[in-house]
Amino acid sequence: MTSRAGEPFDLERAAAEAAGLLTAPVPADGPTTAEGDPVTGEWTATRGEGFLLVPLWEGDPLTGVYAPAWNDAEEAAEARAADLARELDRRWGPHTTVRLHGPLRRWQGDRTLVEPLFQALFGADLYGDLAVWGPVGAAGPGGSGDRWFAVTVGHSDGDAPFVLAALVSDRPIPEPADDDGPF
Repeated sequence: MTSRAGEPFDLERAAAEAAGLLTAPVPADGPTTAEGDPVTGEWTATRGEGFLLVPLWEGDPLTGVYAPAWNDAEEAAEARAADLARELDRRWGPHTTVRLHGPLRRWQGDRTLVEPLFQALFGADLYGDLAVWGPVGAAGPGGSGDRWFAVTVGHSDGDAPFVLAALVSDRPIPEPADDDGPF
């Protein structure tokens, strides 16, 4: 569960938060740490060397939900991510797709073989490919304070809600190698 549980999806809010994240503080170094709401413990952010990962929206729990309603929930989550990607494409230019199947396969075998950015994504149950923009500055593409930005969707198991999350990085988010070797 995330701190966004129960909030309806709002495209304008999500796009505004995306723009705000371009100026959010990102740790230059240090360990990766997940943060939770002090009262509920629900996930609010993960920070690591050069990146910040935050939830933008969380769907309803899928406890007792089966196909076709489960498939509908998955399609709705993917549609929200696609809507946000289209809006960010309009603002920042076209995104690229970073596929995560290579690092996910390595992470499932030996988590130490995956760089911290991808460990943070998988640790938050975000296994979907990344839609990536960058460099993007607070004033638009190539502006000052260049950052790379990404969105993805994931969920931890069949009963967990889908989560739409944003990633901001102070360095490029490259397509990882599609092999079984270390990064």
